[in-house]
Amino acid sequence: MPTMTSTVTLPPGPTLPRAVQGAYALTQPLRGLRRLRDRYGDAFTVDVPIFGRAVVISSPAEIKQLFTAGPDLVDNMEVNLGRVLGPRSLFALSGEEHKRQRKLLVPPFHGRRLAAYEKIVEEEALREFATWPENKTFATLPSMMRITLNAILRAVFGAEGAEFAELRELLPPFVTLGSRLAVLPIPKKGRWNPWRRFERMRREYDAIVDRLIAKARAEDKDDVLSMMLQTRYDDGTGLTRDEIADQLLTLLTAGHETTATTLAWAVERLRRHPALLHELNDDDGKLLDATILEVQRTRPVIDLTARQVRQDGFRLGRWTLPKGYSVLVSIALIHDDDTVFPHAATFDPHRFAGARPDLYQWIPFGGGTRRCLGAAFATMEMTVVLRTLLREFTIVPTDAPGERWHSRGIAYAPAQGGRVAVRRRSTGGEQ
Repeated sequence: MPTMTSTVTLPPGPTLPRAVQGAYALTQPLRGLRRLRDRYGDAFTVDVPIFGRAVVISSPAEIKQLFTAGPDLVDNMEVNLGRVLGPRSLFALSGEEHKRQRKLLVPPFHGRRLAAYEKIVEEEALREFATWPENKTFATLPSMMRITLNAILRAVFGAEGAEFAELRELLPPFVTLGSRLAVLPIPKKGRWNPWRRFERMRREYDAIVDRLIAKARAEDKDDVLSMMLQTRYDDGTGLTRDEIADQLLTLLTAGHETTATTLAWAVERLRRHPALLHELNDDDGKLLDATILEVQRTRPVIDLTARQVRQDGFRLGRWTLPKGYSVLVSIALIHDDDTVFPHAATFDPHRFAGARPDLYQWIPFGGGTRRCLGAAFATMEMTVVLRTLLREFTIVPTDAPGERWHSRGIAYAPAQGGRVAVRRRSTGGEQ
C-alpha cells in the first residue's frame, strides 16, 4: 500500500519546455514513449499540455500500487473529458460520488443481462456483413463502427424508429469532435471556437434523450436506459435526467469507437496469421477468446490511463510525488515489455490459452475503480462479431506488412482501416 512522506523524489525525464514536449507527444505519441523508456527507464517525468507535470509509469508493481490506492490519495484526472461528456459523467466524478454512481451502473453489464444483448449484436453484424463484397480488399473500420454504434443504440439507449435514425446521424460527428476537443487544450472563448458547434450538437442530443426517457417510462423494455430509470441509490432516489444523459453519452463514447477499432485491428492481425485462422475454424471459443485478449495486448486502442495525486508526499514505488502531479500509466509500454509478456513483439494468442491475464499487467480497459464499466459488454460485442464473421466468411490471408498506427484523437486505429478480403462460406462448406 502506498505510504505518505514529505520528501519529493521524481524519476528523470526531458527538460525541454512544455510546448516542445507537447508537440513531440502529439507527433510521436507511441514511438516517443518508447524512446523515453529506452533513455530513462520504466518511469520518467514529462511536462505536457493538459496533463502538466506528470510521471509516466509502466512497472507492474507500481501500476498495481496506483490502481489500488484510495481516492483520498489519487483520483480522477480533471481534464477535458468532463467538459466533453458532461459534469455527471463517470469520467467527471470523483471520490464517493463516483463510487456511488458506478455501483448503480454495474448490474446492466453483467450476467444474464449481458447475454440478452448478444442477439442484437449478431443481428447488426449480419446486417452489415450482407453488404460486404467478395474477393475485393476494403477497410473494415467503417463497418465495425456501424455495428457497434447500432448495437449500443439498441441495447443501451433502447433507441428505435426516429430516435434511432437521428442518433445514428448525430452521434458519429459529435463523438469525433468531442474526442478531438478532449485531447487539445482549446479554450471555450475565442473567434474560432469548435466548442460552440459541440454545444449545439449536445443540445440536439439532450432533446433526443428526453424523448427516449419518456418512451422508456411508458414501455416495459430491458435496455440499459430502462434499467437506469428503475435503479435506486441507497436513499431511495433515482438517477436524474442529467445523470442519465451524461452516462449514456459516456457509455457510447467509451464503448463505440474503441470496440470498433479493436475489431478492425483483429481483422488486420488475423489476415497476417493464416495458421491461426485455420485453428479458429475448429475452435470451441477458447482460442477466439485468447485472440481477442492478444489483439488488445498488442494493439491497445487507448495508450494512457491517468490519475491525479490528491495529497502531498504520495509514495509510489521508488517515487514520492507532490499534490497536483499527474500519474500516467502507459498501456502500450507494459504490454510491450518482454519481462511481463515473453516475446512481447510476437502476436501469439496461445499465451492466453487456458489462462486469464493479470489485470494489473493486461490493462486495455484501465484498472482499479476506474476500469472501464463496459469492459464485459465490449468483450461480448467483439466475441459475437468475430465469431459471426468467421462463420460467414473465409478471410483471405495477406503477406503485406502490418498496418501502421494512426491516431483518431483518443483511439489508435489501423492506418488503412483494417483492410480485408473475404469469400463467403456456402452452407455446405467453403466455396
